Amino acid sequence: MNTADVKDKANFYAVEFTEESEIFTRIKGKSYKDNCTVPLSDLRYLHVLHVGFDGKSHDGEIICNKYIADDLLEIFEELYEAKYPIEKIKLVDEYDADDEASMADNNSSSFNFRYISYTTKISKHGYGLAMDINTLYNPYVKTVNGKLSIEPANAADYVDRSKDFDYKIDEDDLAYKLFIAHGFEWGGSWKSSKDYQHFEVPDSVVKTLYK
Repeated sequence: MNTADVKDKANFYAVEFTEESEIFTRIKGKSYKDNCTVPLSDLRYLHVLHVGFDGKSHDGEIICNKYIADDLLEIFEELYEAKYPIEKIKLVDEYDADDEASMADNNSSSFNFRYISYTTKISKHGYGLAMDINTLYNPYVKTVNGKLSIEPANAADYVDRSKDFDYKIDEDDLAYKLFIAHGFEWGGSWKSSKDYQHFEVPDSVVKTLYK
């Protein structure tokens, strides 16, 4: 269990798991690929609650790095108390670890061993050191060879951030404020690309943990 500063420890908690656990059977060969370089002991399974777009309470599941587990529990409890709407928080494994499919379904998730789009560098999601929130409404946008690339592909309506629409993450958004307060960086502040759904630890943390 965790030592996070949460009030509702019955619903916001972290679990360490092994290859013998039911949790591992759900992620083996999916988000936890055969070539995964992150030790299983570095990962935690989180249970949280979130308020869905229907205004009702839902169970959420996250796998992340143990380094950010307590932070995420505290953040998601605060978001829940504020009735901050998050449509889905499922393991990316429910989409066979297909990031595009997960994002297109507006699923919020953390760990998925993979590489940064258009690079050979391990994504911070690959370490479980990043979290994406309400992905459909907060896409990843980059110009590649003069062409605009949008992930997920069905998020074109939400690329123009000057527009006012529900579930948009910007610097006035509660999720932004909480993640920043916990030391995360926001992909919406990047220069060469924009990842409005994305919060991650600084590069210095990755270099310290995985030299």
